[in-house]
Formats: sequence, structure tokens, C-alpha cells
Amino acid sequence: MLLQGKTAIVTGSSRGIGAATVKLLAAHGAGVAVNYCGNKEKGEEVLGDIQKAGGKAILVQADVTDREQVDRMVARVESELGPVDILVNNANMSFPVKPFVEFAWEDFERKILNEMKASFYCCQAVVPGMVRRKNGCIVNVSSGLSRVPGPGFIAHCSAKSALDAFSKSLALELGPNGIRVNVVAPGLTLTDATAHQPKEMHQAVAAHTPLRRLGLPEDIAGAVLFYCTDWAKFISGTYLPASGGTQMT
Repeated sequence: MLLQGKTAIVTGSSRGIGAATVKLLAAHGAGVAVNYCGNKEKGEEVLGDIQKAGGKAILVQADVTDREQVDRMVARVESELGPVDILVNNANMSFPVKPFVEFAWEDFERKILNEMKASFYCCQAVVPGMVRRKNGCIVNVSSGLSRVPGPGFIAHCSAKSALDAFSKSLALELGPNGIRVNVVAPGLTLTDATAHQPKEMHQAVAAHTPLRRLGLPEDIAGAVLFYCTDWAKFISGTYLPASGGTQMT
């Protein structure tokens, strides 16, 4: 029970990496907010799994690119679970995969703005309370593509690179208040978001991964959990690749 007495929000936690993360934090004693935007059914499934395992959780709908919805989400979490100790910015922002010369500026702009709005709004909503308590943990879920780009992923690479820089700036500014900010950067991970990709692509990536497999949501959740515990109480401003060794720092 590494997080006993803590309260955590994991954005985009009705599926994939977010679902695995919110379940793991709850399993270690945190009261958790399962956030979803549009898929209430999936959110209810995750909530049910946590409660069946004896965890404490609530289901909260919010589009985290909307400031008012974020503020309402945080207010409800604080009312029902207590002050927010942990924020995991994980919500996925969709984007087209295509060559740069075929990209529309509007699609590129939307990806970057939504990525940054989600983290900016959520951080601004919880940081004042963390400052008052002189303690807090923020984990931003980035991507290995922020440092090692892939063809067709220019919007995703750019947006996640911005998130990485944002995280370092926050770590510097908020550190004196006892708030830690770190980044987890998944490699290719088997979720419903990657299920449509060609099997041959997955096999090729696994063959070039030192651990010879693709990531699972639980692999990424474990890295997030580490940052949220006192084991990482003197770690801030870091970038952790969770990629089976494909990205070595």
C-alpha cells in the first residue's frame, strides 16, 4: 500500500495505459478519480474493477481540454476523495498519421493545442493546493516519439516534445514548493489505440526491441507508480523511457 491516504487523478483512464495506471494506483491504496471524456461504459468498467478489488474510486466525466470542465472535475474529486496529491496527465489527443506535405495546418495545430491545454489546465487546477500543502506529484505521459521521431507522426512528435519541455519548466518552478514533475515516455504499447496497426509492424518493432516484445499498459503503469511513491521523492524533472530498451539514455 505505497499510496495509502493519497488522492490521484488519472486523465483518460477509461482505457489503455490510463486504465492500467488508475487500477494500479488504487491497488496501492490511493483514492482515485477515473476520468473519461465520451465513453462512460468503459469508465464504468474500470470503476467496477477497482471497487471489486476493494479500492476507492469515483468516475468523473470531463473533457480535459476545457478549463471549466477540468475545474469541476477537480472540485468534485476534492469534495469526495480529498485534496489531490497525484496528477497523471495521460489523456490521448487524436491526430492523423500522414506525411508532412499532406498535413493540414489545422490538424497539426489541433494536436499541439489540445495536448498542451489538457496538461496546462489540469496542472493549474491542482497546483495551488499542492503549493499550500508543500507536496505533490505530477506525471506527464509523453512518448518515445518525442525524441526519436517516426514517419507520419510529425504532429504527435511535436506535441509530445512540447509536453516534455513544459514538464521540465514545471519541475524547476514548482520544486521549491515540494512538487515533483516527471515524464514517462512509452514505446509502442499494445492498447486499443494501436490495435489497428499492421501485425507486421508490431513484429518488426518487437524484433528490434532489446526485450523482444512490445509494451503492455501495465508496464507503463508501473513506471508511473514508481514516480508517485516515496521511492522517487528526490527525483524531479526527469524523462523515463518505458520502451523495453529501444530508447536508452
